Amino acid sequence: MRNIALVLSYDGADYHGFQRQKNAVAVQNVLEEKLAYIFNEDITLSAAGRTDTGVHALNQVVSFFTEGKIPTEKIVQATNAILPKDIAIKKSIEMPMDFNARYSVKRKTYFYKIYIGDTPNPFFRNYAWHISKLDLNIMEEALNILKGEHDFSSFVAAGSNKKSNVRNMYEANLTQNFDIIKFTFTADGFLYHQVRNIIGALKFLGEKRLTLTKFNEIFQAKNRKLAPPTAPPNGLYLAAVEYDEMIFN
Repeated sequence: MRNIALVLSYDGADYHGFQRQKNAVAVQNVLEEKLAYIFNEDITLSAAGRTDTGVHALNQVVSFFTEGKIPTEKIVQATNAILPKDIAIKKSIEMPMDFNARYSVKRKTYFYKIYIGDTPNPFFRNYAWHISKLDLNIMEEALNILKGEHDFSSFVAAGSNKKSNVRNMYEANLTQNFDIIKFTFTADGFLYHQVRNIIGALKFLGEKRLTLTKFNEIFQAKNRKLAPPTAPPNGLYLAAVEYDEMIFN
């Protein structure tokens, strides 16, 4: 028995998220099917992040057990040869038997992209949220409030099954490259829709529909009902996954 980890990227625009679905096509459905064909056995994946419909991944990590003898270095080429063009394996690694792509994670990083051009850009429609004007300075101040260990209950969606909403946010910042604003969030874990809910609140702040004081009050209230609506999924990317001795980015 072997334990294999794969690092992959995918365009999530045409998938119903990562997690396997019965009546829709998810990334996991496709990847397990192709791996089962290659290894000639059923494959069940564990994933670092179960991204939602329309969300993308630059560096998703999955792991699976196999009795197959295919050399690790040949798995990438063999799998990519039969995968659709919007999913690509970047790396394959044989891991210790106790490694699990989901439960061994120490940190994850997500990007969220906003396009601030004056008019919509059809080439960004699946990859960034179009918002014309934002006050980036006040948004940066709000991002600083989020850093550190906090209860993020105001930014967790209904349906979350986590016992605690406390997370340690190591990084929360933004950078601008022409008309694209990229938000970066690194934490020891993320709650259901946490990043998209934070972005939704930052949008209201950047449009001056919230003051910084009010943003902080919403954050401290630990009440999702007080916060602005959730940002759309198309601007969100799983960017990096960190384990004890490895960072996949």
